Amino acid sequence: MNQSMVYVGLDVHKETIAVAVAHQDPPLQVEHLGEIANRREAIRKLIDKLGARYRLRVCYEAGPCGYAVYRQLHAMKVDCIVVAPSLVPVRPGDRVKTDRRDALKLARHFRSGELTPVWVPDPTHEALRNLTRLRATAHHDRTRARHRLSKFLLKGGNVPPAGVRPWTEPDRAWAAAVTLEQPLDLLVRNDYLTQVEHHEDRVRRLDQAIEQAAAASPLAARIAALCCMRGVATVTASTLVAEWGEMSRFAHPRQLMAYAGLVPSESSSGKSTCRGAITKTGSAYLRRVLVEAAFAYRHRPFVGHQLRARQQGQPEAACRIAWKAQQRLHQLYRRLQPRKKHQQVVVAVAREMVGFLWAIDRTLSTPSVA
Repeated sequence: MNQSMVYVGLDVHKETIAVAVAHQDPPLQVEHLGEIANRREAIRKLIDKLGARYRLRVCYEAGPCGYAVYRQLHAMKVDCIVVAPSLVPVRPGDRVKTDRRDALKLARHFRSGELTPVWVPDPTHEALRNLTRLRATAHHDRTRARHRLSKFLLKGGNVPPAGVRPWTEPDRAWAAAVTLEQPLDLLVRNDYLTQVEHHEDRVRRLDQAIEQAAAASPLAARIAALCCMRGVATVTASTLVAEWGEMSRFAHPRQLMAYAGLVPSESSSGKSTCRGAITKTGSAYLRRVLVEAAFAYRHRPFVGHQLRARQQGQPEAACRIAWKAQQRLHQLYRRLQPRKKHQQVVVAVAREMVGFLWAIDRTLSTPSVA
């Protein structure tokens, strides 16, 4: 006997999951089945009960609960997708939000094909992403600790000597040697210094961990090939691969540019075309490392000893693409610099840089693509 199809919407939370189903057959009923505990046994019991009567397609929104439910359902041979929350249709006049309504909305939109799935990484890929994001958090914490120290000293009228660059060893020595009249101020300064040293050591340890993880990872070849690009070392390349995942998802570099949120926003109607700032959709971690790497192209094309060492043993096609990128991106930087703000220029270079990174990564994933 052929089973009818139902679309299951799950509103997943830490302790509970609200469940709704949308039937494919007339009268196209959408019903709320209640809540279950967010436990493996409860999920298995639900799927066994529904699977005995229907063919199932399940969806839930990406969120803090991660991909545990997705992986459990796939292990049970159930068709499941994880949905991008920002792309779920919302009615402008809808001002009531509950778990029940969210589950019903997911089931209804899933049946009508209006939901956008996200790419779900495998556990190895997700572990590398977790590590690179931890490093980004540590970098942010280090910057905040440094600012606290410098602003504390500035408040007392203490300014580094001329020619001393911020956050260098001379600057650190100066900060540690500043004379403070109040004993409590001395205590505060020393504690701020300790925080800075702690966070700097933390960033160094995570950098080493990423280097080791990248070398041992199944993604090692892709990471090493991306390091052929100027401004892209192991930490940046690992972040790129961890954030954008399988390159086969992007048939054209413009899709990857949009995924990184580096394309202009647009509000056009009729003959009127209005483009604004970049969309900033997708991963902020991915966008940040791309913009940071783009700063390297303000310099004229050149292969230094560090870049040459990274390119050694890499595919010739990747090195050719990287050299072409240096020439084109530097020209773009020089052409835009007189007409645009500096940050706008760097973002434009980062967007163009994505195309070259896409081409290098595709040379490994699909060798037929040049």
